[in-house]
Amino acid sequence: MNTTGFDMSLAMLAPWIAIAAVFVLAGGVKGITGMGLPTVAMSLLGLWMAPAHAATLLVMPSLVTNIAQCLGPAWRRLVAMLWPVWLGMVVTTVCSPDLSALAPIDARLALGVILVVYGVWGLWKPVVPQVSPSAWWIGLAAGLATGFVTASTAVFVLPLVPYLQALKLDKDTMIQALGLSFTVATLALAARLHAFEGGTLLSTPSFVALGAAVAGLAVGALVRARISATTFQRALFLVFIALGAANLWRAL
Repeated sequence: MNTTGFDMSLAMLAPWIAIAAVFVLAGGVKGITGMGLPTVAMSLLGLWMAPAHAATLLVMPSLVTNIAQCLGPAWRRLVAMLWPVWLGMVVTTVCSPDLSALAPIDARLALGVILVVYGVWGLWKPVVPQVSPSAWWIGLAAGLATGFVTASTAVFVLPLVPYLQALKLDKDTMIQALGLSFTVATLALAARLHAFEGGTLLSTPSFVALGAAVAGLAVGALVRARISATTFQRALFLVFIALGAANLWRAL
């Protein structure tokens, strides 16, 4: 029996299997909680892949799975309310300088810090003060900060999600606001990575990631009805802290 050829075939398939597994898991998390696909995908891919490379795989699954979440009756009100946030995100995501070119810092360091902070925030669940939608300058500042984090880590949950929570939106409107905001953030990240050029979005790895994420999304939707969302989210935030610590360890 020729085991050498089998071993070589397995070695060639291993990266594809790993990518598919990551995005099935990330899609499953989004199917259960309505968010978290970029955070889960980047935290896992960052353990063995350069964050810039991982971010290119993230664009297509994130974009497609967010578009359905944008649908809803409140989109006109949300556009009028959130345009300063989106403007800030786009500007700093696309135009922020490459930190690795300015200082010899491993990109995993920034990713690890964001994951740990986000995990602690999620477990702590502080009560955020209400922010008036008319205070557009606060939204602009949140968007600028989120864009900078996105440019550095390809994760766009901080401080975007706490800001949206501070608007005290109802559940359905909040889900739509997350979908719209994540879509804008994904498009801005794609522009920064030049993902619209050279067929990057239509590459085989992107389609593998997309198919796996959609499959995970369907599984997550089925699981959602059978588990406690609160318990699941608490465990997920603990995982983010652990993965953030692992990325920090690799960076340092």
